[in-house]
Amino acid sequence: MSISIAIVEDEKNYNNALKKVIDYQKDMKVIAQFFDGNDAITNLPDISPDVVMMDIQLQDMLGIEIIEKLKKEMPNTQFIMCTSFDDDEKIFNSLKAGAMGYLVKGESMDKILSSIRDVYNGGAPMSFSIARRVLKHFEKKLPEIKGFDELTEREKEILELLSQGLLYKEIADQKFISIDTVKKHVGNIYRKLHVNNKVEAINKFNQSKN
Repeated sequence: MSISIAIVEDEKNYNNALKKVIDYQKDMKVIAQFFDGNDAITNLPDISPDVVMMDIQLQDMLGIEIIEKLKKEMPNTQFIMCTSFDDDEKIFNSLKAGAMGYLVKGESMDKILSSIRDVYNGGAPMSFSIARRVLKHFEKKLPEIKGFDELTEREKEILELLSQGLLYKEIADQKFISIDTVKKHVGNIYRKLHVNNKVEAINKFNQSKN
């Protein structure tokens, strides 16, 4: 099964270079390219790709705004920020909006391709420098814990497995359910815990045990 990908990037050479490398892979295909934010907002919901490679600083708007507007319409689409910006504010605003990955454009194409596969399977790929900043941020900030009473036993089990680092496919195999069912449970967990991504959900889960 091929991973469907959309690229939102206003730098045409980089957009086309990503498409060329991705389309060369046997397990993934670019089904849409967008070179400005308005075009992406208008057309992405109808396409609903598995993964969106999103530039942060488009000429007409921020990629973060696009995710904020579309995440609820596209619950099964995973967004990876791929950008030259690595300042704290943009990182955390991206993650709060619902991005599941954050890559700096200097990353190798191999890293970008593995990140697409990773996020598709339930991972949260980040450049090493970004991951360190995220961890430091959550060490300092204890989130408000609410919503656990609303979780079903199955949702609590899946959250526990997510916290152990298991991917969607591994959880599906262990619980004898489909990946789509896992994704639906994860969507319910996010909604009930009032979080936008796996990092926040796991952090709340860990705090609940303290």
